[in-house]
Amino acid sequence: MTGEGSSPDGGARPLHSLRRDYESAPFDETDLSDDPIDQFSRWFDEARAASIMEPNAMTIATVDEHGRPDARIVLLKEFRPEGFVFFTNYDSTKGRQLEAQGDAALVFYWDVLERQVRVTGRVERISPEESSQYFASRPVKSQIGAIASPQSRVMEGRAELEEMFRRVSARFETSAELERPGSWGGYLVRPRTVEFWQGRRSRLHDRLRYLHAGGEWLIERLAP
Repeated sequence: MTGEGSSPDGGARPLHSLRRDYESAPFDETDLSDDPIDQFSRWFDEARAASIMEPNAMTIATVDEHGRPDARIVLLKEFRPEGFVFFTNYDSTKGRQLEAQGDAALVFYWDVLERQVRVTGRVERISPEESSQYFASRPVKSQIGAIASPQSRVMEGRAELEEMFRRVSARFETSAELERPGSWGGYLVRPRTVEFWQGRRSRLHDRLRYLHAGGEWLIERLAP
């Protein structure tokens, strides 16, 4: 089947006709910080200022035991000099893949700014203390959901999940009794590469990549 959309006059519009040129200002080496996390902080602040609904939404890609790619959207919860932090169930599909392979790729896409950021790197768990501190900061119902849900497990239906939530809710009289389950916590992605992509006219996009080599960051320009 050929993918089609709707044109303004209501007729079919082939997907290959859906295109627009990018109008952003130049982005070159003189605009870059020496450190990719500092550069990410600059762009992230601009994404927040642009009122993007969830500027911290990112795709995280992993591979399974057969080398097949897998990807999903998660929320970045912190970035620090060492890298990027997110939280998940360690027993989920992504958690098992991360534990087995130890590598991940991240992609942020901010369409309003015509920008994306790509990250590759090694993944490690953050400390239990840090995970517990973040868990305690979450809304109570989100805490209960994390305890109740056997993430990625096949379920019989929505009713089964809601019953699990109800049972966990009934076990605790106050939110102070809620504790982070050992199967849930944070991961840190330590970047090996960080690429900043800025859309430009005629598809001559700017792609500037940081590469960690020999204990320092090298900056390279990539062809679009």
